[in-house]
Order: sequence, then C-alpha cells, then structure tokens
Amino acid sequence: MNKEIGLDIDNAQAAVLFGSNDANLRFIEDTCRVKLVVREETVLLSGEEAEIQEAASLLEALVPIVEAGNFLTVSDIAYVVGQIRRKDTGELHQALSEILLNNFRGKPVKPKTLGQYRYVRSIRAHDIVFGIGPAGTGKTYLAVVMAVAALKSKQVNRIILTRPAVEAGEKLGFLPGDLQEKVDPYLRPLYDGLYDVLGAEVAQKYVEKGIIEIAPLAYMRGRTLDNSFIILDEAQNTTPAQMKMFLTRLGFGSQAVITGDVTQVDLLQGQRSGLIQIQEVLKAVSGVDFQYLQAADVVRHPLVQRIILAYETFEQQQNT
Repeated sequence: MNKEIGLDIDNAQAAVLFGSNDANLRFIEDTCRVKLVVREETVLLSGEEAEIQEAASLLEALVPIVEAGNFLTVSDIAYVVGQIRRKDTGELHQALSEILLNNFRGKPVKPKTLGQYRYVRSIRAHDIVFGIGPAGTGKTYLAVVMAVAALKSKQVNRIILTRPAVEAGEKLGFLPGDLQEKVDPYLRPLYDGLYDVLGAEVAQKYVEKGIIEIAPLAYMRGRTLDNSFIILDEAQNTTPAQMKMFLTRLGFGSQAVITGDVTQVDLLQGQRSGLIQIQEVLKAVSGVDFQYLQAADVVRHPLVQRIILAYETFEQQQNT
C-alpha cells in the first residue's frame, strides 16, 4: 500500500541536493524505489512504507552535508545509501565534508567514505599507521595527500615514498634499461598520486631538490630518516626481514604509513608476507594503529566493489 510523507527542505538546499537536471533526484528515486516531488519548501515522498523510510533517512543524512557547502555526486549518494543499509551512518557528515587540502587545480581533496575518513584521522593521531585493504580504497593516494599536507604545513621537511620491487609475474632482469629504468614501473603509482596532488611540474621540482624521494625499498637499508613523512606502499610484498628493516628506519620527527592488500601477495611460494606477520608483532604496541578498509570503501568503478566481494565469497567457499 502506497504512502506519502513530506520533509521540509530549503529550496536552495534541495537544488544542490538533487543536482544538475535533477540527476541526483532520479538516482534516489530509482535506488529507493520512491517518487519525489518538490513543492515550495517541502519534498513529498511516495511509495511503499519501507522504501519511504529508507529514502527519508537518506535525505536526512544528505541535508547536513549540503548545508556544510558540499556538492553531492551520484557516487556519494550511492555510498550513503549503502551505509544506511549497513546501519553505519555515524560521522558521515564529518567524513564527506572534511577537506584535506586543495590540489594544484584548486579542487578540494576529501575522504569519500567512512573508512577513508577514519584512516586519515588515524594518520593524524599516530606515528605509524598501517592501511590494509583491497585495491581502489584510496590507501596510497590518501597517504600521499596527508604527506603533502604535512610538508606544506612544515610538520616534516621531506617525503619519502618507497615500494618493494617485486615482480607480479614479470622478471626485472628481462626488462630493458638500467636499474632505475627497471624499477620505475613499480614506483609509477606513487608518481601518479603526487602528480594529481601537486602537479607534475612541482612534483618533479621537489624530486630534483630531494624534498621528495621515490625509491625501491632496498634503498632504505642503513638509513635513519628524520623529520620525514615515509610511505611504504605494496607492503604485502615485503618479507618479515624487510618490514623490520623499514620500521627501524624511523627517526625523530618522522611518521610512517604502510599500505598493502594481504590478498595480493606476489612473493615466492613459501615466503611469508611481512605485512601479514606484523599485525601479530605490533598488535599491542602503543603509537601504532591498524586501519582496515573494506569493499565498501572502494571508490573506483562500482563493478570493482562487486568483483572484490565476489572474490571474498569464492575464497570463503574454497576454505570451507
């Protein structure tokens, strides 16, 4: 049986909320299976009771985000719908409103999910943070953003980005070029993040001046890294010895973010991942925090999230 309720929403807020050409409005109608009609300062919702209640909860969650001056995309709304269905809407307003910095184009960079917001908050509060989760959750990109923010605010003097140069089916020795040219493809995602935040010209200038260093993990051995923001990416491909070596490089005034996906280990058969082991080693150490991002935090094409969930289901079935 169809019902109808009305919600009081300011016209200006409704215009922003429902998007250009009412694209967001149509998305809400299709997703929640309701009909929305805007009349003066009221939005009328009609449909089945359960769907109306969900749509009303959605609008009530979105209005404060719009009030804070944010523009909403369809992907933002889809994420909020998912959080409502998961009954996890605490801090949504803060998560989707916080500006970490403006990139070189002047565009604000923000967390896109609650998991990302909690990850960023952890980086602010701890000297060593592990960001563990599937591809597409923004682990590396947000770490780079936080590193640039720390550099700009003079909390650190330099940024160091590193990765283990481990092959994912390819052999380094057969790649053309000298050592640097061989390892550069493994470091490319780090360059991409920097270019997106700083712009290629500024990023390259910082690299040339040594303010930003991008190097394979092996280059970290024997060093003490003071006043630095250090990111170890693809940490699932470190051995326990490499992980210990990296973590003991941390000097005064420095912090480290270690990112990885424990479901995509490319080490040789029989080698244990340092990222898997370290969760046991450091679980009770103060000043260290582990943040686990989930499929719900994936901000790539919606299919990526469904692919990750399908793999998780398949692997669980294989292990039973």
